[in-house]
Amino acid sequence: MFEALKLLRSTAFRLSLVYLAVFAVFAGLLIAYLSWNTWVIFSRQLIDTIDAEVQGLAEQYRIGGVLRLIQVIDQRTGNPSSSLYLLEDPDGNRLTGNVARVPLQVWKEDDAVRIRYERFNEGVGSNHEAIVRVFLLPGGFRLLVGRDIEERRRLQDIIWRSTLLGVVLMVVLGVGGGYYVSRRILARIDAVSETSRTIMAGDLSQRMALSGSGDEFDRLAESLNAMLARIERLMHGLKEVSDNIAHDLKTPLTRLRSRVEAALRAEPTEASYREALETTIEESDRLIAVFNALLMIARAEAGAAGASFATVDLSDVARDVVELYEPVAEEEGQSLTVEASRKAEIHGNRELIGQAIANLVDNALKYAPAEAGGRDISVSVRCQGDRAQIAVADSGPGIPAELRDKVVERFARLEESRSAPGAGLGLALVAAVASLHGGELRFEDNEPGLRAILDLPAGSGKMTGA
Repeated sequence: MFEALKLLRSTAFRLSLVYLAVFAVFAGLLIAYLSWNTWVIFSRQLIDTIDAEVQGLAEQYRIGGVLRLIQVIDQRTGNPSSSLYLLEDPDGNRLTGNVARVPLQVWKEDDAVRIRYERFNEGVGSNHEAIVRVFLLPGGFRLLVGRDIEERRRLQDIIWRSTLLGVVLMVVLGVGGGYYVSRRILARIDAVSETSRTIMAGDLSQRMALSGSGDEFDRLAESLNAMLARIERLMHGLKEVSDNIAHDLKTPLTRLRSRVEAALRAEPTEASYREALETTIEESDRLIAVFNALLMIARAEAGAAGASFATVDLSDVARDVVELYEPVAEEEGQSLTVEASRKAEIHGNRELIGQAIANLVDNALKYAPAEAGGRDISVSVRCQGDRAQIAVADSGPGIPAELRDKVVERFARLEESRSAPGAGLGLALVAAVASLHGGELRFEDNEPGLRAILDLPAGSGKMTGA
């Protein structure tokens, strides 16, 4: 009972009833109009036929008088038809015709009228319906001519009964169809609601079921599933970040606290306190840099920087970054060059793209030192069709192919780079910036060394060059 009430109260069922009511009213009005218009046309044609026949009989009367008129009427009534005739003398006596009796007021009518009458040679009480017209002849004779409409009336009744039956069947089928459609729709909605409750309970792996029909519910389910997959990835990333923060920041915070405690336990001198404070500030700066990097990654992944997109020339950005890091490279005995002679304009965030290029250059300088063979580092900007590529290549030890997917994760660091300063967030930020701009970060062998490529789409910007 509850299920039936739930279906009856559903929007789909109520909409089905509304459409059914509108269609039924429209169909009824249309059928009524057609029926009425058909009857009007039929009556007009019938009256025109009667008028023509009356004129013809009046002409016969003028030619041959009453005897000829009686002869013509007898001849016509001898053949079975729907035509009606009645001729009376001035005293009201019936002279000929196939009509036995008509209402007296009919003889006073000037126009065609619809009457009930009795046929001649039929039993008393026979009752038929006809349209007739009365014509007064010279000498006081009265002529009645008409057409029986009984069969047409019965046909009209059949049409009306059929129409009524059709409307009833339409209502029954409409209600049944609405019930069936509502039940199917309600089942799909209930499935979505049940899955939503399961997801809200904490099971983010659940997805909306697809029927395979490709209808609007399937398209909605696909969009919801894509959104849920995105939310699951973000939640998984948040958990991963939380775990990584707890793991990777615990050590520097503990070290910071230990140094402060050691300074407090030591002989209170100005030099020891200064050294402890300087060390604390240095460690704090590293922690602040880590949190700034995490915030920048979160900002990029959330798409918050999309509102500040503008036309950016990647060549200018690359040259600025190389100019900034050239002194560092020279100090480390490395060569840093840039190949970006042509414009490569895209639609993006200049600050984030500059930070991404800087991270790639910084990684190349840091993890491909001169003593490891990484003397030559190059930054190039190229355009290929509707894509722009910023490549940072070095001649250092590179990254094994099986670890290249791992290095873009937060706080991910290879064993051989553990001794180098850093928190393992640089490449994660580059990957987030690439994703924000609809591009990707990929790695290739430079033979020897590593080639990191930031591949970005042109978007609504304009790119020129080879």
